[in-house]
Amino acid sequence: MLYILPLLAVVIGYLISLFLKPSSSTGFQLLLSFSGAFLLSVTVFEMLPEVYSSGYDKVGVFIMVGLLLQIFLEFLSKGVEHGHMHHNRKSAKFPFLLLFSLSMHALLEGFPLKNSSDLLHGVVIHKIPVAAILAAFLFHSKIGKFKAFLFLAIFGLMTPLGSWINENFPITEAYSSYINAMVIGIFLHVSTTILFEASKNHSFNATKLGVVIAGILLAYFL
Repeated sequence: MLYILPLLAVVIGYLISLFLKPSSSTGFQLLLSFSGAFLLSVTVFEMLPEVYSSGYDKVGVFIMVGLLLQIFLEFLSKGVEHGHMHHNRKSAKFPFLLLFSLSMHALLEGFPLKNSSDLLHGVVIHKIPVAAILAAFLFHSKIGKFKAFLFLAIFGLMTPLGSWINENFPITEAYSSYINAMVIGIFLHVSTTILFEASKNHSFNATKLGVVIAGILLAYFL
């Protein structure tokens, strides 16, 4: 399941893109809000206490490094990680910078997944709307279907690859707390940005507030 679920999330995102318009669908925006709340809650409830109890120095520094890294990656990706796509659909050039940004994000988020099934579920829920937005953009662009599928396949494999590296290379264990701290910074930036931008004019209506509360409660009781 560690390797299958992140791949399945990309497939589900692709299927959603076939039937919904991710940029304007109310249901999709609710899913995005839920994913942001759930991911943020799992990060706060599980990952933060774990890294601070590890006894390693400068955990906070690495959290901020992760946050700054995510800001840089979003400069390249134009905000796909939190529900936006601002790239030129008329261009026939393969979006290498977008692929690099999303791949780095996905690779790093795969490292801590073996330690928490709740975090795995949070990443999967987060990846579904990202994959839907990405698929909608790629298949309406001029890069061609083969390149679009290739892009999604590489993106889908990055999170399992991160988990595989963490499981099979002992050197990662020595630095796991620092890597996890960086991932916390990444998740904090992505999830809070989702929650801040999920509503028009940055205001919550009752439905979206309920969805956010549901995401928090589900993460707490799982």
